[in-house]
Order: sequence, then C-alpha cells, then structure tokens
Amino acid sequence: MKSWPKMLLRMEGACIFGSTIWAYSRFNQSWWTFAGLLLIPDLGMVGYLSNTSIGAAVYNSVHTETPPILLLCTALARNNKTVAGWALCWLAHIGMDRMLGYGLKYGSGFGHTHLGILDMFNGKGEKKSTST
Repeated sequence: MKSWPKMLLRMEGACIFGSTIWAYSRFNQSWWTFAGLLLIPDLGMVGYLSNTSIGAAVYNSVHTETPPILLLCTALARNNKTVAGWALCWLAHIGMDRMLGYGLKYGSGFGHTHLGILDMFNGKGEKKSTST
C-alpha cells in the first residue's frame, strides 16, 4: 500500500501536468512541439553513463520545478509566448514524472527517489533481475 504523502505528491504531479497542458493550450502553439519537447528533460539521464552520483545530479538539475518556473516567469514578463510554451512543456514533464511516481534521484542508485524506491527496482535501487 502506498503512503498518504506519496499519494499526495503524485496527485500534485497530476495537477501540475494537467494545468500546464491547459496553460499551453491557451498560447495556441503547436501540439507537435509540445509532444516533441515533453521528453527532452529525460536527456538528463545521460549523466548516469558516468556514475550514479553524477547521474543523479544531472537528472535532478532538469527535474526540479525551479528552473522552468523561473523561465516561465521571465518569458511571461517579456511577453515571449514561444519560451513560455517551452517552460510549460518542461513543467508538464516534471508533473507527468511525479504523477507516475518518478521522483528526484539519490546518488545511491537510479531507483532511489524522493518518492521512494521505484517498483521496477529492488531494495538497492538496482534494476530487478528478470531471471529466476
């Protein structure tokens, strides 16, 4: 059974995901652009090619809400709808990840997140073996 705080964080992610999609729709921008940009933050996983500590730092730097919120505020202050759309795509990605249970990573393993250990990983944060 999932803990109440974890469920609240996942619901919060769903609200962020939904509200950013709604806000993006108000800018009348291309949905192809939205779809294309939605997974760009996952390129932050490239840091894991080095090691888990660097991987977690790089991944977390593009999976925290502060940078896209600052980008969105700057874009809105400058009336730049294109950049505002990019920021909303970035926030939508973060909301989608939280909704699905993917959180910020700890350096001990990809599966260790601030939302708990991912279901597809064993207790050590390492991918579960499919062999018996």
